[in-house]
Amino acid sequence: MATKAKTISFAKAFEELESITEWFEKGEVDLDEGLKKFERGLELAQSCKTKLAEVETRVREIKQKFHEEESENT
Repeated sequence: MATKAKTISFAKAFEELESITEWFEKGEVDLDEGLKKFERGLELAQSCKTKLAEVETRVREIKQKFHEEESENT
């Protein structure tokens, strides 16, 4: 869990987040470890949310550019 959430890829962050979720679902929760995993999970979730927002913005930019070029060609 030493990897910073901001420097991890979306796929790795999501995979680690799933792992943390599975750990909690097992029900054998140690309070101290659970708190650390909960905090890490929030960091990972925020990282995924930020990366998704960046991708959505980029997709909108690409679509807008495509429509502008399409308009110029008609």
